[in-house]
Amino acid sequence: MNLADYRRSARAWLQENVPADDRPGGDPIARAKEFMAKLHDAGYSGITWPRRWGGQGLTQAEERAFAAEARGFTLPTYVFSIGLGMTGPTLVDRGTDAQRERFVRPLLRGEEIWCQLFSEPGAGSDVASLQTRAERDGDHWIVNGQKVWTSVAHHADWGLLLARTDVEVPKHKGLTMFVVDMHHPGVTVRPLKDMTGRSNFNEVFFDDVPIPDEHRVGEVNDGWSVAVTTLLHERLSISAGVGMSGQKEDPTSLEALRRVVDTGDPLVRDELVELHIRSRALALFNQRLAQETEAGIFPGARGSAAKLLLAELTMFQADLATRLAGPEAVLGDSPLAHAISLAPAMSLGGGTNEIMRNIVGDRVLNLPPEPRVDKTVPFKDLKVGTQG
Repeated sequence: MNLADYRRSARAWLQENVPADDRPGGDPIARAKEFMAKLHDAGYSGITWPRRWGGQGLTQAEERAFAAEARGFTLPTYVFSIGLGMTGPTLVDRGTDAQRERFVRPLLRGEEIWCQLFSEPGAGSDVASLQTRAERDGDHWIVNGQKVWTSVAHHADWGLLLARTDVEVPKHKGLTMFVVDMHHPGVTVRPLKDMTGRSNFNEVFFDDVPIPDEHRVGEVNDGWSVAVTTLLHERLSISAGVGMSGQKEDPTSLEALRRVVDTGDPLVRDELVELHIRSRALALFNQRLAQETEAGIFPGARGSAAKLLLAELTMFQADLATRLAGPEAVLGDSPLAHAISLAPAMSLGGGTNEIMRNIVGDRVLNLPPEPRVDKTVPFKDLKVGTQG
């Protein structure tokens, strides 16, 4: 099928199958799972993922074509965004064949929801300072600790958990990655309300939670390299908006703002042109990264640049919408007020803008690095939260 035919087929399927925004009652998670199963069975979930693990085995061209057609619809896929954009790709890249067989297809069909368990109260941007412990007990690991700012954890069936397994070595070298059952006794999830009034994040507690060694991802004490894989996928997926459709249109986008502001004012037009330029530049940058990935060139630290550009664009849009629509735009429970209130989160989640700039400076531009602590110091001898 050529690309034009693929787009027509995708458009027709979306028109027939995307549920209405305003269906009353029922369980929204159940509806989302039903939709994901239909999406997968129609060939539109995991478009570029390997066929062996439940994907479609197609190219970035088909994925971009489907994304372009889907922009006009509200896809109920947000609850799957962590699995589709972060944990699933990590399992495909770093998991065992048994893990891929068990987890990837159910993830793509929406049968199971995933979360990512990295950040802690004392380890946000400096993830390697985390203190959640996993101790070996025969063919299991026993986990104790706390995670925070965990998206969709209150709906999740499984989580990708980074835990400390050795305190006698430097902090980056004593970490191991696991798949954890979020329904197991000893896992407690508590939603956190943010400034939008909604609970998009959670704190998660682990009290003597056993994890079988077969759910370990990568080698013991090599969790940092697995985490880097996840973080690279995270930043690329955030910048590209993978699985994050929550409404038909972003109320701070150029198209939305043009309908509510005075486009006859040349100063307003100048602002909108600037928004168009920034939006287009990010879209082209993401397209370039996708094409390079398809050609076998992994974007590496440039994924951090894409995430930084999106965070800055999001804040620019929110600020512009507030200035053009007026202060009342931030009041009430309208889609615009929600988008403006949520905008600052983009400069924090997935790594702060400051951390992204450091990564781009160090690893893309090869600028002189900032002073760092001695990375040979064992974790047990470090002051908690020490950067480096």
